[in-house]
This record gives sequence, structure tokens and C-alpha cells, in this order.
Amino acid sequence: MIKVLLAQVKDYKKPSFLSPLFAALEVFFDVSVPFVISLLIDQGISAGNMSKVIFYGILMLVLATCGLGCGYLAGKFAAQASAGFAANLREGMYDNIQTFSFSNIDKFSTAGLVTRMTTDVTNVQNAYQMIIRVVVRAPLTIIVSMIMCFVVDSQLSLIFLAAIVLLALALFLVIRRAMPNFQKSFRKYDDLNSSVQENITGIRVVKSFVREDFETGKFNKAVDTIYNLFVKAESIVILNNPIMMAVIFGCIILLSWFGAQFIVIGQLTTGELTSLFSYVFGMMMSLMMLSMIMVMISMSIASAQRISEVLQEEADIVNPDNPIMEVPNGDIVFDHVHFSYKHGSSDEVLNDIDLSIKSGEVIGVIGGTGSGKTSFANLVSRLYDVDKGRVLVGGNDVRQYDLEVLRDQVSVVLQKNVLFSGTIFDNLRWGNENATEEECIEACRQACADEFIERFPDKYNTWIEQGGSNVSGGQKQRLCIARALLKKPKVLILDDSTSAVDTATDANIRQALAETIPGTTKIIIAQRISSVQHADKILVLDDGKISGFANHDDLLQSNAIYKEIYDVQQQASGDFDEEGGAN
Repeated sequence: MIKVLLAQVKDYKKPSFLSPLFAALEVFFDVSVPFVISLLIDQGISAGNMSKVIFYGILMLVLATCGLGCGYLAGKFAAQASAGFAANLREGMYDNIQTFSFSNIDKFSTAGLVTRMTTDVTNVQNAYQMIIRVVVRAPLTIIVSMIMCFVVDSQLSLIFLAAIVLLALALFLVIRRAMPNFQKSFRKYDDLNSSVQENITGIRVVKSFVREDFETGKFNKAVDTIYNLFVKAESIVILNNPIMMAVIFGCIILLSWFGAQFIVIGQLTTGELTSLFSYVFGMMMSLMMLSMIMVMISMSIASAQRISEVLQEEADIVNPDNPIMEVPNGDIVFDHVHFSYKHGSSDEVLNDIDLSIKSGEVIGVIGGTGSGKTSFANLVSRLYDVDKGRVLVGGNDVRQYDLEVLRDQVSVVLQKNVLFSGTIFDNLRWGNENATEEECIEACRQACADEFIERFPDKYNTWIEQGGSNVSGGQKQRLCIARALLKKPKVLILDDSTSAVDTATDANIRQALAETIPGTTKIIIAQRISSVQHADKILVLDDGKISGFANHDDLLQSNAIYKEIYDVQQQASGDFDEEGGAN
């Protein structure tokens, strides 16, 4: 884990080195000051030597100034290093996430990944800043101060040595008890973020069903869980302060008692006792600081592990060593395909799918909820990999293609359509960033999106809000179809992508696609038979298996499932979806 995280320091190695270096110099100057003070008292003030007082006073001022300067530089470089380290961690995770397949995303969850890139990185950033600065400064202060104490008086120094051992033991016990609660609390942040994300994404549903109180209760429950875990952990950590103060006051009392006796018998001077007090305060404050940092580090360990998991996660779907860089045509073959979302699971989503589709054909896919329609489409563009068998596009196994090349030529309009903040032109050019305005307009015409775009005051420069919240469901679907068409693909998959438009518009879109891209293989996944009945062939899926694969007329005669769906929809007077109902 540590090796994985430190690899992200990258170009911030220099400030990461300079910060502890200046922290060490700061300790040297700070520890020198009490020693000079003892000389000033013994050789200057007590001896009545004014020249010594001036000399040691100036020396003390120089040392203190140098210490302050080194402290400033140590803090400056620590801030640069930690902020840069955090930026690299976020970039590293984000870059790796972009390579993830859907199964990788499902493993962490969207909310979990957001937590790792925000809260967890901030925890690690703060810990790293403390490590390269204070974790170097505090132990060094303790060690050097202890050495100076033994130089002044070895007998009295045994008091400090015993105190350090006692405090180290207390700190170990405190952290050991508190750390499990911190680890649990950070895992609960995923639930909190998931609640927020789900609520904001589905706010219209929440309000339409008047479920604000329920959602508030669910959110408060997540907040209370984190609160209780933190209170429990902090209740243990807070014991560190009274233990620390008890040890410090005990050291002061013992030092005062024995120091006074040593001065009386002449074993110790007033200046030396004064320096011992300075050293003991320095050591104890460093111990207190070190204990707080150890608590912070213990909190960040859980975050570091979670970040490391994302950085080390290997994408399930990667490019082959020598990928094929061109898709010859839109031929599609499913060669006895078996698929499950958890590889090796007996719960198969698709079972022994064996069929062949010729380039340019229009294929309809229909079936009940959970029959495997979307999974069928995802395998063609290799959003998932098969467990057994092969999926071939253009005569080649999809696993042999370069992923970018394959997905450019197998264009999918997913069931859950997503638009991004920006103009309509910006969203369309996700399909082809170099598309001209004329090409964008033509794609919209083919997708029957031009009619509503022209009604907008700013037309194609109309601003789309995040998630496409200012356009209807049907309008969003047509924009996503136009975006896919700009790729000029050899295979176009419409995964229930016209469900929010009326039947007339649906028919117009299908007609436009047949006329403008006749050579493109079109796979239309739909719930209503009117969307697929004119296809060359219709695939009927039932519980992940092929129930039928023929044209509309043949299926009505030979397939009970297809006929049942057809009869039900006919009895319901076809489809009554209206575009206005998708608003």
C-alpha cells in the first residue's frame, strides 16, 4: 500500500525532501537556544559580566531567527508537497477509473469512488503534510533534547526517560482502541454520499411522491451513524490529553524538587536547571504533538487503504497486445455465448446464445424485464466480456479489437441516456469532436431532433443543464441518438432508446435511419412490438435464452411468448406514449 501511494509523489519529491530537512535544521536551532540561555545566566547574569550577556543575547536572537526561518520553509515545502501529492492521487485514481469496465465500477459503487477521491484523499493529504514535517521534527526534538538533558545532568534525565516510555505506552493503547472506530466511520461515508447522490438524482421522484421526510430520515440515520462512531473514537482519543498533562506536571514537580536539592549541594547551576525546564517542556510538547499526529495517521490509514484499492484495481477489460485497428463491417456473430455479471457464477444472465447477423440488417430484440436484452447489447461493444463462447463483429472476436476502435464503430445509445452541461453542439460532438455544424444538424434531422431544437431561441447553442434536466425524456433520447450517429458507426444499438417518444416519432426515426445509414447494422431493443415489427429479424429472449429469432410474421405463428406480448399490446390499443408525458 505504502509503495503504491508514494509512487504518486512524482514531481513533488523535492519539496517532500526539503520539508524534513528544514524541520531538522529548525530543531537544531531551537534546541540550541536553551543551552545558550543557561550560559547567559551562569556566565553573564550570575557572574555580572555584561559583555557575556550581550554576546549570548545576540547569539540567542540569531538562533531563534534562524529557527523561525527554517520553520517557515519547512511549512511551505510541506504544504506544496502534500497538496501536490493529493492532486496526483486524485489524478491517478481518476485516470484509472476511466479504464474501468462496468464490473469494476459496480465493485466500488459510484458513491464509494466519490468518497475516495474527496474525503479519503483529504485525510491522506493532511497526514502526509504532518509526516514530512512534524513527524520528523517531533521525534528529533525529543531525541536531541534528551541528549542535551543527559549532557547537563544524567541523573535528572532519567525522570524524562521514564516519562517518555510511559507516554509511548499510553499512546499505543489509545490508538489501538480508537482506530477500529475511525475505520468504520470512513466506510460509512460511502452510505452518506450514496444517500445524497440518490436523493439529488431522483429529486423529482422524491417530490412527486412526497417522500422528503423519508429521505431526510434516511440521510439523518447515515449522519447519526458517523457521528456516533466519531464520538466513540474521540472519547478514547481525548484520554491522551489528561494522561499527557499528568505526566508533564509530574515531571515538573520532580524536576523542581530534585533540581533544587542539586543546586543546594552544588551539583547543578541555576542556568542548567533553567535549560532542563526548557528541554522538558520541548520534549513534552513534542510528545503531545506526536500523539495527535499518530491519531491523525491512524485515521488516515483506513483512507490510504481505500485509495490504494482504486489505484491497484486492474480493469477487467483491456486492449490485447496487438489489437486490430479497423472494423471491416457490421457482421455480428454470437457463438454459444454464456455470460454472468460475476464471472464463474452459476447465475447466468445469458445462456448459450448462438446467432448470426449480417451487415446492414435491422434486428429487433424483445423480451420481458430481466430477460437479458441490455446484456446482449453490452457484449457487442465489449462493455462486458463473455464467460464462455465468442462475440464476433466484422468477423473478429471483439476481444481482439482496440477498445476505442471497436466502440467508435459499435455505437450504443444506452437505456439510461445522459447529457452533459454545455450547449447542444457540445453534447453532439461527444460523438465526433471534429464534427461540423452541418454534420451535427444532419444527425439531428436523422434522429428527428431538429424539430424541437429549431423551436429553442438559441437553437443548437441552447444550454443543456447537468443531466439534461431542462429537456424532456423524448428530447433527450433523440439528442443521444444524434450523438451516436455522428460516429458514423458500422453497428448502431438502440437500447430502448425511443421509449419516451410517441409512436409516430418512433416510426419517423426508424424510417430516417433506414434511408440514411442503410449499410449500418441496427439493433433495436424495445418493449413495444411496434418498434421492432418491421425489422429483418426479431430476437425474442426469455430468461437469458433464445426463445425465437425470425421475422414478425413467422414469430406470430411459431413463438408463444412473442404472440402473447403482441396480443396484450394490441388489446391495450397499441402504445399511448406521448412526448409531452416525458417532460
